Amino acid sequence: MDEREIEIGDLVHVATPGPLIDGIVFDLPRGAKAVVAVVDRTRGPVLKSLPREALTAREAEGGDDAALHALIRRTPAPVKSGRGGASGGGGARSGFRRSATHRTTGR
Repeated sequence: MDEREIEIGDLVHVATPGPLIDGIVFDLPRGAKAVVAVVDRTRGPVLKSLPREALTAREAEGGDDAALHALIRRTPAPVKSGRGGASGGGGARSGFRRSATHRTTGR
């Protein structure tokens, strides 16, 4: 990374074994990873989890940025959970702790 911290929405270059790839930061989960929208030459615009060390900031818009912005717009925002560790089907909602009781026929 460069001297300033990378943030969500920043334009970045992604260091790969080949050429530098243009991308846009979509999410910064905990740890040393970043979810970045990049253009895969075979699959088109995709989201990839990459190490933050592979990212450097860029100033100018690239040719693929319109497709990357479209991917980010149609992708749901990541869910930030206050609970550490467990991820899954969502937490229980208050007021719905027990199942419904048997419904009588009115006798």
